[in-house]
Amino acid sequence: MPAHVLILGGTTESRRLATALAARPGLRVTTSLAGRVSRPGAVDGEVRVGGFGGAAGLADWLRARRVTALVDATHPFAERITANAAEAARVAGVPHAVLRRPGWDLDDDWHPVASLEEAARLVPRLGRRAFLSTGRLGLTAFAGLTATQFVVRSVEPPEPPLPPHCEILLARGPFSLSAESDLLRTHRIDVLVTKDSGGAATAPKLAAARSLSLPVVVVRRPELPSGVEAMPDVDGVLAWLAGVIPAEGAGAADRCP
Repeated sequence: MPAHVLILGGTTESRRLATALAARPGLRVTTSLAGRVSRPGAVDGEVRVGGFGGAAGLADWLRARRVTALVDATHPFAERITANAAEAARVAGVPHAVLRRPGWDLDDDWHPVASLEEAARLVPRLGRRAFLSTGRLGLTAFAGLTATQFVVRSVEPPEPPLPPHCEILLARGPFSLSAESDLLRTHRIDVLVTKDSGGAATAPKLAAARSLSLPVVVVRRPELPSGVEAMPDVDGVLAWLAGVIPAEGAGAADRCP
């Protein structure tokens, strides 16, 4: 039986990892997508879509498919999935690591908060026109703000409840610095709300806000489960897998990395 790596995906890093692993003879790689985006983009290797039924269901899947290693490469704010993955790996006895890009360094005019609810309480004190780039999930936290004008950007249309005064922009990144600056100026934004997703793809909006001297409300990312090993990039995961996958499981000449 070939070694089998399960990637919990949905991020740019997960696709890069799948590409690196799928090119190796004698190694099976499966990427699992939650299915929240209708057009997630091409992924190398095998792909499955949908949930597992919690930690217990994932543990059963790991055992049934003889998974050699589990890599959680989901979004840094996929807290429930990350917790379920850690528990499932423990129960099934499968080596497990998290691929999580580093967060952003705090800027002088950033206002870190612990949750979307805390962000919603802070926004009215900082501005009247907010650019809300926290994704289409969790907008309920801002639904009660009746005096704030929101511009909401999302890959797919968000579902209600939504803030009563909001304009929806459907767009998929990455976005350039000039495009982000134009957006903030055109919509007369005076406060930016975002999550500490990290990475370069979404950083231009922060640089644009800095250039315009706008306050930024940043939701801190949740802590990892206790004992979980985190890697900052694909190379780190490949190095970790080299110590987890037996040479015969990946092909003696093609052991990762």
